[in-house]
Formats: sequence, C-alpha cells, structure tokens
Amino acid sequence: MQFTINDRPVEVEADVRTSLLDLLRDHLGLPGSKKGCNQGACGACTVLVDGERINACLALAVQYQGRSITTVEGLSGAEGLHPLQRAFIEHDGFQCGYCTPGQLCSAVAMAGEVERGIPSHVTADLTAGTIVLDHDELRERMSGNLCRCGAYNGIVAAIAETFARQPAQREQAA
Repeated sequence: MQFTINDRPVEVEADVRTSLLDLLRDHLGLPGSKKGCNQGACGACTVLVDGERINACLALAVQYQGRSITTVEGLSGAEGLHPLQRAFIEHDGFQCGYCTPGQLCSAVAMAGEVERGIPSHVTADLTAGTIVLDHDELRERMSGNLCRCGAYNGIVAAIAETFARQPAQREQAA
C-alpha cells in the first residue's frame, strides 16, 4: 500500500483488514492518534485525509491508498508548533492529553469546513454569506471528540482564539 503521510511518501505491506489507526500506530510508529473506544464514538483517533477528518479506527487502511494523510505528528512544521497546538498549551486545553491529538486534527479540519462554508446542525442562516464560529457553532462542530478529563473550556478557548477571528465567506447560490 502507498500513502503520503505527513507529507512523506510511504509504502507498507499490511493485511487488507488492517485499520488505518493500526497501520499508523503499529506499522508506521506514529503513536499520536489514540485508540480510545475503537468504535468511532470518542474521536481520539481522528486524522485528516486530504484535509477531511475521519475516525481512523473505523477506516481500513487499504481504502486510503494514494491519499494524503495527516496525523497530529504532521501538524507542526519546520517553524514549530501549529498555532492551535500553541493555543492548547496557553489555554490548558488538555489534562491527561489522551484526546488531544484527535481534538487538534478535528479542529483543523473543522476550520476548513467553516472556511468552505459548510453549515452545521446549528448554523442559524443557511443563506448567509458567512458562518460565524461562535460558541454554539464551535461546540457543535467538535461534538464528535470527547474529553473524559473535562478540559472542554480550555479546548474551546484554544480553538476560538486560533480560528474564530475571521468569519468564512460562503458562495452565494446563483
């Protein structure tokens, strides 16, 4: 199987029944994504595939051949931590840290969804030209990621500081 993982080409042999999460952790030595519930309910295993968030525990690795996968290890760059990672530190957006990788990946993808104008269940005006990432919108969009420690206030503050600065422009229907 061939992938691009964290901007690096990767070729690996694995059983076609191997989950993407197990491929990342057990075959490629990328332990950032966590195995929480192994049922897609907690979000600890969230990774980005071509910029979209998925639960890696529910995905077969073979389904994502040839795709670009970003794990929490790939969020930071040569210039250092991703701005959201710095904000998590500044706002105490973690306690035990187990859910943090999934929270970070999910929030990065969520910001992309808002930027593209994709509404959520609580988006008030579906015809508006912008989506404002307010308190309710942010919490709804992050609802698939659980934190058993209860660090939600710090998580929300970090995400809001990083991404809620500018509302997204939505394409107007013709």
